[in-house]
Amino acid sequence: ALFAQPPIHQSPDYHRFADTRALLGVPNFWNVVSNLPFLLVGLLGLAWTVKHMEKIERETRAAWLVLFGGVALVGVGSSWYHLAPSSATLVWDRLPMTLAFMAFFAIILGEHVSARAAKVALWPLLLAGVASVLYWRSTDDLRPYVLVQFLPVLLIPLILWLYPRRDSRAVWIALGCYVLAKLLELFDAPIYAALGHAISGHSLKHVAAAAGI
Repeated sequence: ALFAQPPIHQSPDYHRFADTRALLGVPNFWNVVSNLPFLLVGLLGLAWTVKHMEKIERETRAAWLVLFGGVALVGVGSSWYHLAPSSATLVWDRLPMTLAFMAFFAIILGEHVSARAAKVALWPLLLAGVASVLYWRSTDDLRPYVLVQFLPVLLIPLILWLYPRRDSRAVWIALGCYVLAKLLELFDAPIYAALGHAISGHSLKHVAAAAGI
């Protein structure tokens, strides 16, 4: 259905954020520093994974490492993007994001469908994620990236329903944080105005997404 539609181009308006204040010599200060929770959560997650490696199913160990490694790199890549927002710098935001998305999806497959499904799917999923960003950058067509980012968000609730586990509450909370993050991103400027120009919706989006992880 997605590829039956015309190519989706990256709008220049995407790079125009509500809060462009510079502080301490850092442009777009709050959009930059609000990425620090990604770096913190990613590093803590890597430390947690290494510490509990023997308790994690062998087939999903790589996915956990990629997930938290990708999240830490989102903190770096997104900060770099927000210093000078453009399609060229946005690549470094989206590449690690797709790694984290795809690794998370593989973990869900492994914990709810089968461990073998995670092992078989992880590397093709990661390749698809990276390819979607490179395809967008070379063709200015976002359709593969949209598929990579949003199809798992639709499929994960379906998997949780079809393959239920008693301890899936955290996944639902993570999905809720993701939805909240997208809403904060969508209403970047209105939230910035409503909060008296204290902080913008996009900056809060980073915090909500990191909280989900």
